[in-house]
Amino acid sequence: MRLPPLPALIATVALLAAAPASATLAPGAKAPDFTTRGATAGKIFTLHLGDQLKKGPVVLYFFPAAFTPGCSAEARAFAEAVPEFRKAGATVIGMSADPVDILSDFSKKDCAGKFPVASAGPTVVSGYDVALGRTIPGKDGQPRAITSRTSYVITQKGVVYYTHSDMNPADHVKNTLAAVRRLQAERP
Repeated sequence: MRLPPLPALIATVALLAAAPASATLAPGAKAPDFTTRGATAGKIFTLHLGDQLKKGPVVLYFFPAAFTPGCSAEARAFAEAVPEFRKAGATVIGMSADPVDILSDFSKKDCAGKFPVASAGPTVVSGYDVALGRTIPGKDGQPRAITSRTSYVITQKGVVYYTHSDMNPADHVKNTLAAVRRLQAERP
């Protein structure tokens, strides 16, 4: 077997190492149930995905870290679109690996109290395949893990209907709202 020239091999390995993992739960997969702590409008509470699904489909969107430019812009865009999601019968929930005290403040400011944001621990991050493999400095200076920017539309039966994974926040709201509307149109 003949190997490619060393510079080409090094370039390929560097490119693969720099690219974030793009594996996500595919449509049709069972969405892992979880219970965690979250906040809406600064009020901390226990959030159970199963309870949220009893109300209808859920848009579960993962974001890297609260109060970063892209995540703040995405949260504001979801907050503005909450009436459209509700009209289509869906609940929006933001998720990140941030601690709940940071998310409590984020829920008031960038989410405008319109939807819950919850802390995704290692089991949730692994279950939804959203580990980015990078860290950022926490408030205490210690590194903290961050997630990929991945949005899921989950049916009331707990099945992934739609997945959008892109570090650019621009299309997450538009694409998940379109998926929720398609899901609503498919219901008898």
